[in-house]
Amino acid sequence: MLYQHLKIACRNLKRNRVYTIVNVLGLSLGIASGIIIFSLIDFQLSFDTFHKNSDRIYRITSELPGGDKITYSAGVPSPLGKAFHDDFTYADRVARLTNSGNQLITLPNESSRKDFKVENKVAYADPSFFELFHFPLAYGNAKEALFQPNTAIITQKLAKRYFDTEDAIGRVIRLNNQENFTVTGILKDKPLNTDFKHEIFLSYAGLDDPNLDNWGAIYEGSQVFVLLKPGTAKKTVDKALTGLSRKYYGAEGAKTHQFKLQPLSDIHFNENLGNPHAKRYLWVLALVGLLLILTSCINFVNLATAQSINRTKEVGLRKILGSSRLQLFWQFIVETAVITFAALILINLLANIAIVMLNTYFDVQLTSVFINNWRFAIFAILTFLTMVALSGFYPAMIMTGIQPLASLKNKLSADQTNTFSLRKTLIIFQIVITQILLISTIVITRQINFSTNSDLGFEKQDILMLPVPLHDEVKMGTLRTRFRQIPAVGDISFCYNAPASIPNKNTGVQYAGRAFAEPWTINMKSGDDHFLSVFGIKLVAGRNLFPSDTTREFLVNETFVKKLGIDNAGEVIGKSISINGGTITAPIVGVVKDFYNYSFRDEVSPICIMSDKDDYLNCAVKIHSGDIAATLNSVKKIWNDTYPDQLYSFQFLDDRIADFYQTDKLILILIKVFTGIAIFVSCLGLYGMISFMAFRKTKEIGIRKVFGASVDRILWIFGREFMRLLLVAFAIAAPIGWCSMYLYLQGFTYRISIDAGVFVLAILVTTFIVALTICYRAVKAALANPVKSLRTE
Repeated sequence: MLYQHLKIACRNLKRNRVYTIVNVLGLSLGIASGIIIFSLIDFQLSFDTFHKNSDRIYRITSELPGGDKITYSAGVPSPLGKAFHDDFTYADRVARLTNSGNQLITLPNESSRKDFKVENKVAYADPSFFELFHFPLAYGNAKEALFQPNTAIITQKLAKRYFDTEDAIGRVIRLNNQENFTVTGILKDKPLNTDFKHEIFLSYAGLDDPNLDNWGAIYEGSQVFVLLKPGTAKKTVDKALTGLSRKYYGAEGAKTHQFKLQPLSDIHFNENLGNPHAKRYLWVLALVGLLLILTSCINFVNLATAQSINRTKEVGLRKILGSSRLQLFWQFIVETAVITFAALILINLLANIAIVMLNTYFDVQLTSVFINNWRFAIFAILTFLTMVALSGFYPAMIMTGIQPLASLKNKLSADQTNTFSLRKTLIIFQIVITQILLISTIVITRQINFSTNSDLGFEKQDILMLPVPLHDEVKMGTLRTRFRQIPAVGDISFCYNAPASIPNKNTGVQYAGRAFAEPWTINMKSGDDHFLSVFGIKLVAGRNLFPSDTTREFLVNETFVKKLGIDNAGEVIGKSISINGGTITAPIVGVVKDFYNYSFRDEVSPICIMSDKDDYLNCAVKIHSGDIAATLNSVKKIWNDTYPDQLYSFQFLDDRIADFYQTDKLILILIKVFTGIAIFVSCLGLYGMISFMAFRKTKEIGIRKVFGASVDRILWIFGREFMRLLLVAFAIAAPIGWCSMYLYLQGFTYRISIDAGVFVLAILVTTFIVALTICYRAVKAALANPVKSLRTE
């Protein structure tokens, strides 16, 4: 019997090729998209979950209150790690980690010179770091590898790249052509699902940190991790850290310098601490994935029902010839199972192709579905059973329950088929999903455009950011002089970083001899006397900095003045401030107009700008539009001549700022792609609905044409019905879309408003799509020969 069912099912599906292809394609696209989305979510949720005792690993973070705002930093003062280790017994392990930024690595003892640029993957670490985290060594002893100064651990990948062998124990690497480090450990290549991207770990004992005993300076790259003892509560340690603040800052200072534990599981998703992977994005993607799967299932039911109505005569004949309702029921179920099985094969193919592309072009490590992942194999089985049950059961029950004589005479009413109202509901649901995705796409696109194109308070176009590898005053002067000889170069500034940048340095500030430090922190930016002119920052009071190699005076921003409670910016000119734990004191000589020092997610912070050549890591070059290629070649030649032992690299400032919104752009790309898929699948459902309507109205259309109805009038019969569904769907989708996007925009301090134009554009696009979808089938019905239409009954 099963063989007969399969044989008949394959015959019917082959005869109705368009229906089969559309059904398989719609189901495959929707579910494959859902699988890809949930693969991405699973990857994001797996970050740093592979560490032993991960539930007891915490990072100590800084909370710096300032009036109505709290500044959060993943960094802590340099002495905090040692103080926590010495003052408390709550932790089994305490490990300090200090990021070292971009570095030049050379191999001094090798036969041929090799230079390598390592970007943001070098850090100084305590030996206990590898006892706290599960990053196993392929060669060497983790407990001893970083015990001595000038020792290093590198990954297997770098060992093979540098020395053509994974066993590089005893080899020497040189940092920035200045300091040698002996390789004492080879780290197994780390998985991608970790936020610790470092590939070179240097001994913390050899770190030259001028702020090693300075509690006033907080650098975001200086971090401390602890492994709490079993049974130790986070609240207990947080309370102890409050006491530590009082001990080292005093009662007043403790109000502006607070420290808290952050669970390891929170690091990957905490936006306040500099990570862009907010969990709300995962919720958005999960919702999109679920809606896509539901859309494909709804579409499947719609098309199956529409097709089954066309088989009423077949069902009637089978019943008259003796087929039982159970036999007919299983016939429909088997046909659904064949389509679903074919769809699963295509799902596996599409999902694996997409996963390979994602792994290639994005920083993810997704596993192939079904074959290498037992969870997806279970998902495939459950999907198969669910789709067969839901998509096959309903049409089967409806069609096998009709009266044979009525089916042979085509006398079926809506009540007998009992499908039209349900199909309307399903179509409305599909359009709701489409409109929500369209609204989301429009709002996210506008917000990203607003963030990347709005006035930041400084110029970002045509500014070249070059590294300054050595704090050599002579070389820096030579570089400035030769750059000025290039016709297209306007101005040059040496600085720590651009006005808006990550990471940043924060410190407490004491104003004009006040008894206590202010109850907020200030953002430190090092830049020379050309900093304002290169970045186009405006002065509102006072003057610019005089040329100097050390900090002799400050510029502050308007927010700094407002935080002091002073209305007139000129009042602060000539007043002294102390920062960095009181180690730097100088007068304020100018007030600059506010500019954004982070992304648009954050408020403008109080800022001070000062000269300090030892803190200049970048050279900003303002260039004029014109022959950019020739200018870049000239800049490269001069830089290489000045720093022949270094590797040249550059980045345009606008590209660097665009990186702030990389996650948003990725989410936008995914939403656009999946919105397109949802629209396509919905169109298939609409086509099924219009086919059903055309079948039911065949005689009506014929009669209207005989009495002289025009094609436009007949098209309106179909259009009127769908316009009603469209308006109902919009009434449901608009408030849902507004609420979801309102919550999304709350993550940005400076954001767009959701105006009526968003919803007008969404309804217009949806109307166009619906009209285009129903047009083909409706026109075909309207142009049909009325004589043939009247003969159908």
